[in-house]
Formats: sequence, C-alpha cells, structure tokens
Amino acid sequence: MKNITKFYLLAFLFIASPIHALDGIAVIDMRTAVLSTQVAADAFKALEEDPDYSSNLEEAKSLQADRQSIAEKLQKELETLSQEQIAQMQKDIQDKGKDLEFLAGKIQQAQEETAQKIFAQSGPSMQKIISELIAAKQIKVLLAKNETMLFSDPALDLTDDVTSMLDVAAAEAIPQSE
Repeated sequence: MKNITKFYLLAFLFIASPIHALDGIAVIDMRTAVLSTQVAADAFKALEEDPDYSSNLEEAKSLQADRQSIAEKLQKELETLSQEQIAQMQKDIQDKGKDLEFLAGKIQQAQEETAQKIFAQSGPSMQKIISELIAAKQIKVLLAKNETMLFSDPALDLTDDVTSMLDVAAAEAIPQSE
C-alpha cells in the first residue's frame, strides 16, 4: 500500500507538475542568438575576406589534400615500397598533420576573436531585449539552453526571438550612426 501511494505521488509529480511548471519558464541559447544575426554573418564574411585568414584557410586545405594524397599513395603502393619510403611517407603525413593542427588553431582563434567582438558589441542590446521579452512573456525562470537540460519544448525557446530583435536593433542603429 505504501509503494502504491509513492507511485501515485511520483506519477502526479511527473505528469501534473510540468504542466504548471512550464508557465513562466523559457530557454535561450544566447550564443546561437547572437551568432545567427546579420551583424555576425557580416563579421564572419569580412573575416573570410581577410588576407591572413583566407591564406591560412587555403594553406590548411592544401595541406589536407597533400596529406590525403600521400596516405592514398601509401595505401596503394604499400607492398612495393621499401621500409625507408614507407617511413618517409608516414613522417610526411605526420608533419603535415602537425602543420594542419597549427593552422586549424590559428583559424579557430580568429573565429573566436570575431565571435567575442560580436558578443561585446551585441551585449547591451541583448540584455535590453532579454529584459523586454521577460516582461512581455511574463517569464519567471530563464534557462540557458543546452546547459544540463535534457529536454525543452521548442515553444519555450527565445533564441530566435532574440536573434530577430537584435537584427532589428542593429538595423535601427545604422541610420542613427550615419
């Protein structure tokens, strides 16, 4: 009898509580909201046009192609190559891999720096927009999406709303600054 009572109590908590708990709760992925804006798209397009960045990207693609070519040749000709040739090809693959890792780090660092600049520029607007959405949607609890959350109803997600409002705020700011 005691176990049945516990079962019904747990069932009530898992079934009835979420219905009431959803009222006033929302989730947001602030990184996605900011990086999905037109401002972010423009900043990353400018990054791709940067000579250093594009040079690193092209060099990384070239290294990857060379590395792949050597690996394929090694695999095809493995039985006909001498041990010295095999060792040299493996060393070449390793060396190109290290160079590729270094370039990938530089590329990733440039992307992160660009993202940080976008966050710094968007921060005040985002805080204002989030405050407005909290008031308008009567949000009592705002959770960061993907932070130990196992499930959330997509209807609770404010990410797209924040992105749209950041784009509007950026578009409104352009005529003022000109």
